[in-house]
Amino acid sequence: MKPFDILLALWVAVIWGFGFVFTRYALTEMTPTLLNLVRFAITALPCLLLPRPKLAWPVWIGISLLLVWQYLTQSWGIAQGVPAGLTAVIVQSQALFTIAFAAVLLGERPTRVQLIGIGVAACGLLMICFTVGYDFSFFAFAVTMTAPISFAFTNLLLRRARDVPMLDLFAWISLASLPPLAAVALLADGPAAIAASLTQLSPGVMAAMLSLSIGSTTIGYWIWGRLLHAYTAAQVVPFALLVPFIGAGASSLVFGEQFGPLRLSGMLIVVAGIAIMLLFGRARPLPEVG
Repeated sequence: MKPFDILLALWVAVIWGFGFVFTRYALTEMTPTLLNLVRFAITALPCLLLPRPKLAWPVWIGISLLLVWQYLTQSWGIAQGVPAGLTAVIVQSQALFTIAFAAVLLGERPTRVQLIGIGVAACGLLMICFTVGYDFSFFAFAVTMTAPISFAFTNLLLRRARDVPMLDLFAWISLASLPPLAAVALLADGPAAIAASLTQLSPGVMAAMLSLSIGSTTIGYWIWGRLLHAYTAAQVVPFALLVPFIGAGASSLVFGEQFGPLRLSGMLIVVAGIAIMLLFGRARPLPEVG
């Protein structure tokens, strides 16, 4: 890769990692439902300039609903006390579930190295399970664990849109996600609470929302898609391994999050398992969401 493109890949990993920090910060003034409604509304704005990609409606609806569930559950988990750094690691475990679901649903036999990576990552998740119940509930952890599962199903559907530009794709997917997000926000928060919250947002939270929407999603995916078109997945995808490290490190510095020896070991083992799958398992390209 060219040095400039390496810097771009590193920058994307940084903004995706910090996305978990911005999410926790925004949740100090917004509910998870409102946060995601505003985020997807901003992300959908490029639809005014970009053509709608050709994609079957069942795929559109499936991806939209899965993304709504993924972002709602991971932000709800953070709101319930699941550390943002730990959430970053949990979400990246989608690589494990993607390979497993592809094997079960599509008959794709994982390689021996991929099976080793799945086993290593699963051991790390099990270690994290043993730390649950002290600073956040097991229920919050269980709900957060559905985010990478939803992410994995999204990956399988996204295989039908490999030739579609990522910027166009996610802008229009964001637009399709607005109706279910608006319905959930109205039911969970109510019109009065939504209006009051939007009129009282601090400049810091507004900046965090713009960073999540424009930085992490719009610009991040545009750069990521550009890199995937210019280089092989084996050259680009490994940079995503930096996301959980950056997310955990930034959360520790900004919020003072601390991880005990068992949880920290589990987090490192999960990332090690993902690294085995991506670097040595000859896995298919796995789209990443910050």
